[in-house]
Amino acid sequence: MSNMVGVGPFITIPLMIASMGGPQCLLGWLLGAILALSDGLVWSELAAAMPGTGGTYLYLREVFRQTPMGSLLPFLFIWQFIFSGPLEIASGYIGFAQYAGYFWRGMGPAQARLVSLAVGTLVIVLLYRSITAVGRLTVVLWIGMLVTVLWIVASGLANFRPRLVFDFPPHAFTFSTGFAAGLGSAMLIAMYDFMGYYDICYVAGEVRNPARVIPRSILYSVLAVAAIYTLMNLSIIAVVPWREAMQSKFIASEFIERLYGARAAAVVTALVLWTAFASVFALLLGYSRIPYAAAIDGHFFHLFARLHPRGQFPHVSLLVMGGLSIVASLANLDTVIAALLTSRILIQFIGQIFALHHLRKRRSEVVRPFRMWLYPVPSVIAFAGWTYIFLTSGRAFIGFGLLTLVAGIAAWWIRARVNRGQHRHLS
Repeated sequence: MSNMVGVGPFITIPLMIASMGGPQCLLGWLLGAILALSDGLVWSELAAAMPGTGGTYLYLREVFRQTPMGSLLPFLFIWQFIFSGPLEIASGYIGFAQYAGYFWRGMGPAQARLVSLAVGTLVIVLLYRSITAVGRLTVVLWIGMLVTVLWIVASGLANFRPRLVFDFPPHAFTFSTGFAAGLGSAMLIAMYDFMGYYDICYVAGEVRNPARVIPRSILYSVLAVAAIYTLMNLSIIAVVPWREAMQSKFIASEFIERLYGARAAAVVTALVLWTAFASVFALLLGYSRIPYAAAIDGHFFHLFARLHPRGQFPHVSLLVMGGLSIVASLANLDTVIAALLTSRILIQFIGQIFALHHLRKRRSEVVRPFRMWLYPVPSVIAFAGWTYIFLTSGRAFIGFGLLTLVAGIAAWWIRARVNRGQHRHLS
């Protein structure tokens, strides 16, 4: 659950409010929670049936192993991850720069990008060595985040003004094309904040009794984080009017400053900055190992399998993922989040739904110790939810998601031809 509540809620609350233009944005949280719970059941059945390490990569590889898609789909997952992983890390860099603006009040867009670049470079430098333990960092990250969230929620509830929470604009719930697009945008942001509910599936091989533990872990994580996000939203807009909140670059700092003054706001800003830095450090450390593992397995470009000659860490993968995350941090936060989700939806989330149905219909020999409740209803809800988010993200982001897919297929085809040519030459 610690990965689900990183810097996300501190930087996305203004975007969430702006997506629907008022407190009705909480509808996006509700639908996002329903989508996360439904999709979590897809993850749960796949993870219980194939309790190894690798998550989506493992499921696509094993479910479609005996089909023509057996080598394409695992490659496409890693391919999109080369784009979506850095985008996720970049959102943390952008969030760090935004909250640094509380201390550097004259910061403009150019200076903010320089801060993002500096933080991204520092993270790469710190990781450019052999690092095997990140457990303590995760614990400290969790504590810092929890202190900040509890402080905000407790302060908001103690100073709660219902009039601000129910200050809906005219026609807030009137259905229209704009309402549908805004709801899709709100759900997209909600799913960005929920990301991490499935992290246990990546280490399912280390989980005892996965058929019991994984579904419960996902269920409890989603419900707990949904409650945290809802309370944070209500706490903030009950103190800071939503028309002001959606313009803020450091909403947690402004919220605390209104209640306790500048010194307290400086403390909460420092906590958010620490949370942002620790989260991007942990993300880049973990994410740089994924293309490396796929390359070792023979399902991605061999270049990513290279280890540093002295440190024995995947330095090529680290530099590529770290460099792309710095480049991505030059974009706006809403652009980064939308591109991140749309690049993942087709291959990872929708791809897994098809994998589950293929597993049930064509791979009856696979033991499934956990079966999705009310099958296929949750998978249909998940498919509808992800499709809705994708189609309402806007033409540019739909195009980006499709282009990522098409480019990945082309890269796979070229790689396959090169490999066949090399095998013929050797024989």
